[in-house]
Order: sequence, then C-alpha cells, then structure tokens
Amino acid sequence: MTEAAAGPGRAHPGPRRETARRAGTALRRRIEQLQLPSPVRESLPTALLLSLLLLHVAATHAPRELPVAAALTTALVLPLRWRRRAPRAVFAAVAAAAGVQWLVGIQLPADAALLVALYAVASHAGRPDRVRPDTAGPDTAGPDTAVRLDTAARRDTLLACAVLTGGALLACLRWTTGGAFQAPFLALTATVVATATLGTNARTGRAYLAVLAERAARLEQQQDQQARLAVAEERTRIAREVHDIVTHNLSVMVALTDAAVHARHHSPDKATAAMLRAAETGRQALTDMRRSLGLLRTDEPDAQRHPLPGIAELADLADRMRAAGLPTRVDVRGEPARLPATVQLTVHRLVQEALTNTFKHAPAGTRAEVRIRCTATAVTVDVTDDNPGPPPSSGHGAPGHETPGHGIAGMRERVAAHGGTLRAGPLPGGGWAVRVRLRLDGVPAASA
Repeated sequence: MTEAAAGPGRAHPGPRRETARRAGTALRRRIEQLQLPSPVRESLPTALLLSLLLLHVAATHAPRELPVAAALTTALVLPLRWRRRAPRAVFAAVAAAAGVQWLVGIQLPADAALLVALYAVASHAGRPDRVRPDTAGPDTAGPDTAVRLDTAARRDTLLACAVLTGGALLACLRWTTGGAFQAPFLALTATVVATATLGTNARTGRAYLAVLAERAARLEQQQDQQARLAVAEERTRIAREVHDIVTHNLSVMVALTDAAVHARHHSPDKATAAMLRAAETGRQALTDMRRSLGLLRTDEPDAQRHPLPGIAELADLADRMRAAGLPTRVDVRGEPARLPATVQLTVHRLVQEALTNTFKHAPAGTRAEVRIRCTATAVTVDVTDDNPGPPPSSGHGAPGHETPGHGIAGMRERVAAHGGTLRAGPLPGGGWAVRVRLRLDGVPAASA
C-alpha cells in the first residue's frame, strides 16, 4: 500500500461509530421511558410478597394469634424493600424480627425473608476489590480476570451465615419433636450456605462485568482517539501532497509563461514551445492532483491509471526543470526499482521540493544536480546547486533564515516518517545543498 493510500480508509469508521452510538443511546432512552420508575420497581415485589403472606397468615392462624402473626410477618418482609441500598441494616432488622418470633413461639412462612436478606448481604454489601492481571490493558480482560470481595464484605457474609445457622439450631431445638432435629438442622444449614454462595457468585459476576465494561469503554475511547489521529494524519498528508504539486507546477508554469511573453516578438517559435510546455505542466499538475485526491474515493479510477511518481519519474521532472530554465542533472546509483513505493514517492517529493526552491530563489544561470544512492539499508539524496550568491532569505530553510511555510516543514515530516535525517545549508565554495538519508530498516522491499 502506498503512503497516499494508507490513510483515507482509516478516517471512515468515525461517522459510522458515532451513528451507532447515537442509535444505542436513543434505544436505551426509549427502554427507560417504557420502564416503571425505580421506586415502583423496587417496592412492587415486596408488596406482592407481603400481601400473599398476610393472606396465608389470615387463613392459617387463630384469631387470637392473628395480630401478632401479621405484625411479625410485616416486620420480616417489609425491610426487604431496602435490601439493595442497606443490606446490613435490613439483615439486622429481619434477624431481630425473627428473634422476637422465636421468643413468641409462632412459626411463620415469612422466615424465608432471612434467606433473602442473607443473599442481599452476600451480593450487595461492601465494595468489590478488582484484581487485574499483571499485563492489564484494554485487550487482557478474560476468564482469568479475578474479582474478589474485600475483607469487610467477606466478614459480613460470614457473620450473617453464623447468625442464620445459630437461628436454625434454636428453631430446630424448639419446634422439632422427638429430638429429631439433626436432619432439619442440616437441611437449613445447607440452604444457608447455598444462599450465601449464590449471593457471592452474583456479586463476583457483576464486578467482573464492570471490569469488562470499563475496559470496553477505555478501548472505545482509544479507538476514537486513533480515528481522530488518523483523520489529522490524512489531512496533513493531503496538505503536503497538494503543496508539493501546486508549488512546483505553478512555479514552472509561471516561469514558462514569462519566457513566452518575452520571446513572443523576437522568437515566436520559442514562445510557442514555452506555452506548450506550460500547458503540459498544467496537465501534469491536474493528473497529480486527481491521483492524490482520487485515492479518497473508492470509485475513482485515476489512482489506478496513474501510479504514484517514483525515482524513475525524476528524469521527467528534470526535463521540466530544464525547460523552465534550470539545467538539472540526475544521477541514480543502486537498484531503485527494489525500493518500496512509499520510499520512492518520498524521494520524488523531496527532490521536487528542493529543485522548486532552487528554481524560485536562485538567479539565472544556476545549475542543479541530483545524486541518489540506493543500498540495502538506506537511501541518500543530495540536491545541490552552484548559486554563487548569498544564502536565500527563504525557501531553502537555512538556520536562522526560515520563514513560515510548508516547504521545508513538509520535507522534514516526510524524512521523519522513515526515521531519516535532513540537512540544508550553503556549500563552502558557493551554492546550496539539501542532504537526506532515509532508513530502510524494517521497510519491506518491493518485489523485483
């Protein structure tokens, strides 16, 4: 994949992800509108259970026991309304009501509220202590992720189990006949242990899902950040490509047009040739622009009909510069055809920008030379001219003489993308030099 083609496809998931997020938010809001208010949802099961148990009490107890039985049933069941908000207090209230019931000596089916209160303590009391793997990250959540209860929650659960086990023993000793209390006691103890286990498992599952949800949210945030970075990178790439294409070709076209204007009277043939060369340069600029921007569209065939320029196209670039009035010589050593397309595009744009700067700022009669050396590990590019004048005040990027612009900054960005170095400055004997070294370490070579 070329440098120009690598970016655009990454900028598209953003709108789709935003649309999906908005749809999910709208669906959740609609579900919330259809649901009952939270206080009603929490109170309704407790109210139904209390009503059924009071009806059972009214049907099974004598009139003289009915007030006490109804009061104890209400005291056992009604606190369950707040079991999720204050599980410890609810368990204490239910256990106290059960103790009064044992003292009074009335058996009630509402004793099952003790198990509900125990489940609430095991599943809601305290807070989860999340223990993550050593390699914690957005992609490490898995079955080995451990979520355990803190010390207070374990202590509360064990204490509640002990209280219920003691209550079961007292109940069996009081209400069993013939001393056969072992079987009922073992059954009640097993029920207590099973209830506590279920509550602990429910708590662990919720905490585990909370860890997964947190990591999923963090991963989504990272993906959003990567998408925004991809968009910014693509914008920078397009700006850099457009600058290189427009600056170079417009500079050549302006020079050719000026030459045609000066030669139109005394040498019409040269004026015509210059205008034809300017038109050819303009068509080449349009082709380059369509090629660069066409990569943003999947249905644009120009990107396939016109491959990105590389080192082989530097000869045409030198011809255009010579036609515009800058004699240019290109010397390529090594095997440039084996270089990746991204490296060849970078070399082409660097040479194009350096020659454009020389063309714009050097006086007439200046000559330029381009030397490229290709090895297995690096590519070196030297662009020099023999301008005898003082260092230019802009364009080349001399230290202390740079002016705001995209030329030298774009060259440095291209070089930095390959881990290379760029140096620009005057030559000791006069002239200007731009020296670039691009690393090929880790860059796959093109097939021969």
